[in-house]
Amino acid sequence: MTRLRTLIHWLLGKTPPPGDPVAAALNRFRDPEADTLELVRRLVATLRPQNGRDQASAERYLAMLDRLEADAALRAAFCGHIVHFIATRRLVTFFTDSGILPGTGFFSEWWRILGSRLLPEVPDERRLKDCLHVIYDRSDDWQWLQDIPPEASQRFWALIAPAEELHNIDWRGIQEQMLDAVLLLAHRVSGLGVESELMRASPNFDDDTPRFVALSAEALDFVNAFRAALNDPATCADDGSQLLVIADQCRDTLQRIRKRALTVGTSLHLSYILTRSEQSLERLHELAAILIAGEQASTRNEAIQAWATFAHDAFLAENRRNSLRFYLGQLSHLLAVRVTENAARSGEHYICETPADYGRMWRSAAGAGVIIGLMALLKIKAATLNAPLFGEAFLYSMIYGLGFVIIFLLGMTVATKQPAMTAQTLASLLGDLRLSRSADLERLVDVIAAVSRSQLAAIAGNVMIALPVAVVVGLGLSFLADLPPITVDKGAHLIADLDPLSWALPHAAIAGFYLFLSGLITGYFDNRAAYADIGPRLARLRWLRALFGRARAGRIGAYIQDRLGGIMGNFLFGCMLGSTGVIGTILGLPLDIRHIAFASANLGYALVGFQFELPLRAVAWAALGIAVIGFTNLAVSFTLALRTAMRARGIQFEHGGLLFKALWQRLKQQPRSFVLPPRAAVDGA
Repeated sequence: MTRLRTLIHWLLGKTPPPGDPVAAALNRFRDPEADTLELVRRLVATLRPQNGRDQASAERYLAMLDRLEADAALRAAFCGHIVHFIATRRLVTFFTDSGILPGTGFFSEWWRILGSRLLPEVPDERRLKDCLHVIYDRSDDWQWLQDIPPEASQRFWALIAPAEELHNIDWRGIQEQMLDAVLLLAHRVSGLGVESELMRASPNFDDDTPRFVALSAEALDFVNAFRAALNDPATCADDGSQLLVIADQCRDTLQRIRKRALTVGTSLHLSYILTRSEQSLERLHELAAILIAGEQASTRNEAIQAWATFAHDAFLAENRRNSLRFYLGQLSHLLAVRVTENAARSGEHYICETPADYGRMWRSAAGAGVIIGLMALLKIKAATLNAPLFGEAFLYSMIYGLGFVIIFLLGMTVATKQPAMTAQTLASLLGDLRLSRSADLERLVDVIAAVSRSQLAAIAGNVMIALPVAVVVGLGLSFLADLPPITVDKGAHLIADLDPLSWALPHAAIAGFYLFLSGLITGYFDNRAAYADIGPRLARLRWLRALFGRARAGRIGAYIQDRLGGIMGNFLFGCMLGSTGVIGTILGLPLDIRHIAFASANLGYALVGFQFELPLRAVAWAALGIAVIGFTNLAVSFTLALRTAMRARGIQFEHGGLLFKALWQRLKQQPRSFVLPPRAAVDGA
C-alpha cells in the first residue's frame, strides 16, 4: 500500500521517483521552514561525482533544471529558499573578495592557506562567501563545477531570478550590497595612486595618478545616482559609461606597467599588486554591467546572463581559495614570463646558426671539458679527506659551484646547461609563430635543427676533452708520485657508478632537475638585477669608488649586473650537486647525482687507477652508462624547462603532428643539418 501511495504521488509530481536522489533532494525544498543552507548542501552532495569514475554530474545538473522547469510549485519553493537566503546574507565580501587576491600580501596568504590545511577555518554563516565553503565542502568541487556548460548555469539563474521579479524586496537588498561593493572596489584601486611600487616601476606614473583619484569620485557619483533611481523609478539611473571609461584608463595604465616589467624586471610584490588591481577592476566592470542591465527592461535577460557568468566564476574561485597551486597561479604569470624570458635570451647564445658559431661552441665546450676534468679530480681527492658530513658537503659544493662559475665567467659551455636555456627559446618561438604558415613552420624546424647540432657539439666537446684530460692528468700524477692518483677500489667504485642498470638513471634525473632549477635561478637573478638596479647601486659604493675610481666602479657594477644571473645560477647549481649525496646519507636515502661530463672524467681516472687493464666489455658498458646519464640529464631538464616556459606564456601547442611531420621530412632530406652546419653556409663562408 505504501509503495502504491508513493507511485501515485510520483505520478502527480509530488514526490520523486524511487531511486532518484536529485528529485529527492529537490523535494526537501517544499518545506518553507527547512534550513536553506542544509538543503543546498545536500543538493550539491547529490550533484557532485560520487567517485572517480562518476562522470554524470553535468547530467544530474541538467536533470535538476528539467525538473524545476516542469514543476511550477517546486520551482516557486526552490526560488523562494535560494533568493531569500542570498538576500539575507552579507554579500559585500563575496562581491569584493571571491576570486580576488587578498590585501594581506603574498606570504601572509601563503601561511593562511598552509594553516587552513592543519586547522580548518570556522565559517561565518552570515556571509555568503563563507556559506560557499559549507556548501562546496570538498576542495575538488571546482573540477566538476567547471564542467557544467555555461548555458546550463544561465538556465539555473534564469529560473532563480526571472526578469520580471528583479525588483522585489529581496533583489533590492542584493543591489544595495552590490553598490557598496562597487564603491569599495573603486576605493581600493584609487589607493594605487600613491603606491610606491607602481611609481618605481613606471617613471611617468605621476601623470596617471589623476585617473585613479577620479575613479573613486566617479564611483560615488554612480552609486548615488543609481540609488536615487531605485528609490524613485521616475529618475533615470546613471548608465555607468563614465565610470567604465575611467576604469578602462586605469586598466590601461596597469597593463603598460606590466609590459614594462617584462623588459626592466619585476618583483613578487609588484606582480601581486598588478594582479589584484586588475582583478578588482574586472570585478567592478562585472558588477556595474549587472546593475545597469538589470535596470533596463529590455536588457534584464542580459543581466541574468552576466550574473550567471560572474557567479559561476566566483564559486569556482572561492572553492579553490585554499588551493596553494591556484593561489600561485593567480600571480605567477608576470614573474614566470619575466624569468623565462631572461633564460630565453640566454638560450639564444647556445644556438649555432653558422659554422663560426659551431666552431666557437666546440672551443668553449672543450675549454669547459678541461676544467671539468680537473674538478672531477678535486672532488675525488676531497672524498679521501674523510671530513665530517657538513665539511664534505661544503667542499663538494665549493668545488662544483666555484668551478661552474669560473667556466661561466671564462665564456665556456657546459653541455647540460643548454637544454634549460634553449627550451625557453623554443617556447618563445612557439608563442610567437603561427604554425599554419609554412614559412613559420620551416623557421621553427631550422631552430630545432640548430639546437640539435649545438647540443651535440657541446656534449662532444665536454666528453671528448674531459675524458682524455682525466687520463693525461692521472698519468702525469702517476709519473710524479710513482703511483696512480686513485686506488683500484676507488676506480671500481667509479666504474660501478656508471652502470646503467644501477642507480645511475634516477641520479641522472636528479641532476637534470637541478639543471632545470639552475635555469630558473639564472632567470630570476637576471630579473632581480635589472629590477633592483644592482649595477648602478654597486657603482655608488664609496669603498669601490675609492679603490677603482668612479668610472671603473661603474664598469664593475655593469659587469656584475649583466652576469649576476649566470653567476648565481651556476654557483647554486654546484651547491645542489655537491650537497645531494650528503643529504641522502643523513636521511638514509639513496640520493646522489650523475652528470655526463663528470661521469666521462671519472671513467678516465678509473682507467688510470686500473692501469688500463679493464676488460673492453667493462669499458664499453661504462661508456653506455655515460650515454644514458647524458640523455637523462638533457631529457629531464629540457622537458621541465619547456613545460614551464609554455605554461608561463599560456601556450597551448596543438600542432604537434605538423611539426613532427616537418621534422621527419627535414631529417630525411638534410640529416646533416641536425649534426653539422648546412653545406650552403659552409660554402658561403
